[in-house]
Parts: sequence; C-alpha cells; structure tokens
Amino acid sequence: MSLLYKPDWEQTKENYKKWWAGEYFGRCAVAVYAPKKNPPDIPAPDKPKDTYQKWYDLDYISSVNQYNLFHTFFGAEALPIWNAGYPGHTAIPTFLGCPVHLDMQTGWWDPILLNQEIDYTGLKINEEHPDYRFSIELLHRGIDEAKGKCLVSIGAFGGCGDTLAALRGTENLLFDCLDRPEWVKEAEFFLMDIWCRHYDKLFKIINEVDEGSTCWFPLWAPGKFYAVQNDFAYNISPKMFREIFLPVIEKQTDFLDFCVYHVDGLGNFKHIDTLLELPKIKAFQILPGAGKPSPLYFMDILKKVQVAGKNLHISIHSSEVKRALENLNARGLFISTSCETEDKALQLIENISKWSKEQT
Repeated sequence: MSLLYKPDWEQTKENYKKWWAGEYFGRCAVAVYAPKKNPPDIPAPDKPKDTYQKWYDLDYISSVNQYNLFHTFFGAEALPIWNAGYPGHTAIPTFLGCPVHLDMQTGWWDPILLNQEIDYTGLKINEEHPDYRFSIELLHRGIDEAKGKCLVSIGAFGGCGDTLAALRGTENLLFDCLDRPEWVKEAEFFLMDIWCRHYDKLFKIINEVDEGSTCWFPLWAPGKFYAVQNDFAYNISPKMFREIFLPVIEKQTDFLDFCVYHVDGLGNFKHIDTLLELPKIKAFQILPGAGKPSPLYFMDILKKVQVAGKNLHISIHSSEVKRALENLNARGLFISTSCETEDKALQLIENISKWSKEQT
C-alpha cells in the first residue's frame, strides 16, 4: 500500500525493518527533505492569530499539516508525519497538574512538588483535564486525516528524569539527587509506570494507521517505538546517572519494542559509555546541540557507537554527507538532511548509493 504523501511506503517500511535489524540494504538509511516540485495549488494558512489557534484549533492544525505535507518531498526514508507540534500541553507533567504556559514557539511548566515531604504516590493522570481530553481528540483527528495519506505522531509526552524535573523544578531535583537519591529513584519508577500505561493507551489509537508507530522523533518502527532521553542528565555525573537513572531507562527500553536514545547536547555525551551497556537500545542519535559543531566534528563518538554494534543517527548538512560516508560504516547508519530542490534530493540519494560502504 502506498501513501498519498509517500508513494514508496512499502519499500520504505522494508528498509526500516532492515535498518532496525542492523542489516545492510545497499546504502545507509537516509531521510532527505526538500520542497516538492509542482505541488498542488493550495494556499498557505495564515499565521496563527494567537497561541490558542496555533496549539488548540484543530481546523487550523489540520490546514497547516495539509499544506506542509503537500509541499514537501519525502525522499528515501523521510516520513510524512501528521502532528500538531510539541510545546508541552499534551505531555504527562501537564496531565499530572503542572500549569503549562505556551507562547508562539514553545511552552514551559510550573513545578508543583515544592514540598520536600510531598507524597508523589498520590499523582495520577487526570483524564478529565482539558489538555488530556484535547490530546486524545487530537490523535483521533490525526488518524481520521492520515488514513491512506501519512503517519500520525504518537506525540512527545515526557520520559526519564525530565518529567520529574518538571514536577520538582530542575534545581530542586538536583539537590534531591544529592540528598535523597533513593527517593528520586523510587519516584522515577513510579512515573515510568505512568508513562508506560499512557503510551499503551495512545499506541492503541495510532497503531493501525501507522502499522507500528512514530513519535516526535521522525523514525518509524513496526511496533512500539519512542525516542528515549533524559535531558536532565546534562547536569549530573556519569556515576550519579548510572546509580539513579539507568535502571529506569532500562525499564523503559524493556517496555518498548524499538527505541533510539536521543543524546541531546555535549553535556550528555559523557553518559554514552553507560548507555551502550543497555541491550535494548537499538540506536543512538548524536546531537551536539544548537550552536555547536556538526556531529562529524565528534567522529570518535560516532565511531564508538558503531563499534559497539549500535545503529547511529545523525542530522547533517547535505554537503557533509559524502564525508560522513567516507568515515562511517553505512550499515546501521541513518542520516537526516535536506536539499534546496527535489531534483537535488533525488541526485543526493543516488550519490549516497554510490558512496555507501559496508564495513565488516
């Protein structure tokens, strides 16, 4: 079956299955995005008049998705994904009671566990919360509009460390890690149970249309997939990370069928050696962060991931692709990039087939 925005969907699925399995299919995996040649004559939506329209108006969200999907070329393993953005209003901290503040770009939470002695075991997702009800309605709207056309993102709703940091506040959680690490560890397991139950509910909604799942991280897998991360870990030592958070991350990876670990920012590079020990982490994304050098600047880190037998995901400029393939094993490698035109994207994909080399 093809998709309106992805005519080669059947081949794309097969390539993803082989990539997850660490098999070589003649080139590295690559997602190449470009403006679509000769798109339908659909007018661009007006800029949203306020934050409510941008994040909550389902008709407006639908029009933005339709315009963007019709005007984008999704080359090779690039995916057309229906989503509404991820500023935090459809995430677990909001459903647990953290007030969320949205602007036109993003959002942030106010912590609610400010009492040192508070009992976190009383926390539960409030399914009557307006944002929770909206998040479910949003997914159903996406499913209705995606059938036969594209995939639907299961969302971005939190994970290890970061949900507790939202509830406690980052500074408070840093002191907790020093003063009562066992409390943090217990709270993390409690919150991960909530995360897994919430994931299961959303997965049941999107699984049939997606034939598996995708999330805020634009990869697809034929089962339960999510990008695992712990951005809070940027602030702590490898020893503390291992003792407090690694067991909870392992629980999350055991729950999922497929996962990529989102190594976000140079401060998280120090945890890679520890994370490489987890067998269920199939792939690592190495992301230096905004304003930092290209991932190729950290070639020793990239090769370390590959030597450990893990798949590797990097986002680089199209001009860097050849250099990447001269230095990295094409088997298990996933490159995300973009081109100025659809013709250039097609030429790049053709070149990648020539440049890719499997190292045994």
